[in-house]
Amino acid sequence: MKTLLLAPLAFAAFTVELVSTDSGVPRAVHDADYHDDGSPSAAKVELGRMLFFDKVLSGNRNISCATCHHPTLGTSDAQALAWGEGPRGLGAERAPGTAAAESVYERVPRNAPALFNLGAREFTRMFHDGRVEVDVEGNYASGFVSPAKWKFPEGLDSALAAQAMFPVSSPTEMAGQKGENTLADAVSLNNVAGPEGLWRQVSARLAGIPEYVELFRAAYPDAVSAGSDITYVHAANAIAAFESTAFRADDSPFDRHLRGERALTDAAARGLDLFYGRARCSECHSGPFQTDHDFHAIAMPQIGPGKADGFDAGYWSRTGMKAFTEDHGRGRVTFRPEDRFRFRTPSLRNVELTGPWGHDGAYDSLEAIVRHHLDPVASLEAYALPKGLLAGAPTVLEQTARGSRLRVEPMSAARRERFLLRDTWVQSSDGLRRAIANANELEPVELTDPEVEDLLAFLRSLTDPSSKDLGHLVPERVPSGLPVED
Repeated sequence: MKTLLLAPLAFAAFTVELVSTDSGVPRAVHDADYHDDGSPSAAKVELGRMLFFDKVLSGNRNISCATCHHPTLGTSDAQALAWGEGPRGLGAERAPGTAAAESVYERVPRNAPALFNLGAREFTRMFHDGRVEVDVEGNYASGFVSPAKWKFPEGLDSALAAQAMFPVSSPTEMAGQKGENTLADAVSLNNVAGPEGLWRQVSARLAGIPEYVELFRAAYPDAVSAGSDITYVHAANAIAAFESTAFRADDSPFDRHLRGERALTDAAARGLDLFYGRARCSECHSGPFQTDHDFHAIAMPQIGPGKADGFDAGYWSRTGMKAFTEDHGRGRVTFRPEDRFRFRTPSLRNVELTGPWGHDGAYDSLEAIVRHHLDPVASLEAYALPKGLLAGAPTVLEQTARGSRLRVEPMSAARRERFLLRDTWVQSSDGLRRAIANANELEPVELTDPEVEDLLAFLRSLTDPSSKDLGHLVPERVPSGLPVED
């Protein structure tokens, strides 16, 4: 078994800081900025590593956390929008097949976000729409606002751990579809947290694997003495501990600059001045990790099927398929019209490694998304889906019924073609595209081509060299014995 190397990730607290209240350039990052001061229990981290790569957490045992957040793919999946569970392979090679077990029902509607530095204490909101966040008003015993509301369990260590509770419950991402397995059946009955709910079923799976029981006992000596003591909260906390340690990235040239070293190229230094000055990037991408953790509408083109928001029936009328195609972002969480099309400001650490970019992966080059920010509405209007950005599917399944019996059948070629129209429906609709444009908050910024190059040089200076090769994190095996994707 490969060993998780922690030494390169454990930095001493830095004593040199550069803080400029005039320019907005942040201070250097410290160990204390992270949960557990950057040093969670080694046993918890190792348990989390096994869980992160183990497909046993998924309903059909065919996908792991790492499939969509792989260390060798910038902790994402190198796809604009994934097909989720079912297909085989990683990254651009991951595509649906024609066999039933490798076929798909729908595309994941949002880009898989990168995981770098999410173990820092300041990350209190998760997902592109912030639907999981620390409960600052104290309304929930769990300490978190989440889709599970009052059913959400207590004992989660951080927002990152709280986030880890949800992908396993998504039919498209990890749970699978009704009728395929008991986890998916529980989700279909809205039973995620109940006595026979998904979280307890996953815990029971783990409890049935002796090696996992030992790993849980080592990670939680005061709470777990037998398999029956394991909860999915324990698993989520361990996954978060692994992610916090393995994906910490704060030794970039920019970080070294903040610690007083001469680490930036001339172009990157000019780009820094633009970023924190005339280009106004830091108005949203502020703080040590280049994010204000807030939500903004920047006229990002929508590709993919959306999140079933809005009331426009154009797609339904055209295709006969009952579906709404918009994604209202933060608005679908707060239900406030002014929050429609606002999405969380992403951290820019390691940003050159995390494409495609945007909440839906609409842009396949870093320069393209930078230029979008310079004139969002014009960019939205001119946008054309890059060829090959959204992978096709030779077979798309759909559920039907014969009497009281559930049936799964492949769509006909004509019906599949109408189904895939939703991938570009919003962008091709003048009215829906205009709604995105009208919500835009960014004023145009004029930069010359050389200035854009300098800005890109600064963004590349945010890359921690150690993050470019994280293959050593992938274990040779996991306790379930299921195959590990490497």
